Amino acid sequence: MMYRAVTWVALKKGIAAEHAAIGSLARQSTIKEAPGNSLRFLIGAEDVTDSLRLPEVDRNVSRISQVPEVREALVDRQRALAQQFNIVVVGRDIGTVVLPKAALKIFLTASSEERSRRRHEELRQHGTDTNYETVLEETKLRDTMDSKRELSPLKPAHDAILLDTSTLSIDQVVGRIMHEYYKKHGHAQ
Repeated sequence: MMYRAVTWVALKKGIAAEHAAIGSLARQSTIKEAPGNSLRFLIGAEDVTDSLRLPEVDRNVSRISQVPEVREALVDRQRALAQQFNIVVVGRDIGTVVLPKAALKIFLTASSEERSRRRHEELRQHGTDTNYETVLEETKLRDTMDSKRELSPLKPAHDAILLDTSTLSIDQVVGRIMHEYYKKHGHAQ
């Protein structure tokens, strides 16, 4: 969500990924959880949660996340949060770059078609008019850009547990992750 937040602010201010100011923007942007609700995010006092999933953010987040100064600023923040709290961190380079010594690494994946179907449905539920083919094309483009970027490419860590969620419900995914957690830490379910 941090990369999406920087992307959203950059779009709002009209700053391109190639512009020298993008690194400063990443260092100065404050994204935080809304009080009492870990699923809502604020930039300053503004709740931007829904804006972070807009199609224009989707189309630009990979370009913004490739900027070395942006990655440096946000990786430092992610590491600081992980040192401060016992948290679950989600991202495309968490297990390989951000937290390579994490206690449990799960690399979630699903087919491009299934991820696009889920994203298309999410967009529709939020009133965004888009078609599945466009979402699929954008998903594949983002995956290609993120996998081929020089800094922190999208790839599973060597010690990550791969979990294909293409045919799983959310409850099944959570169940499998909890199973792996208990298996690794020796706790009974």
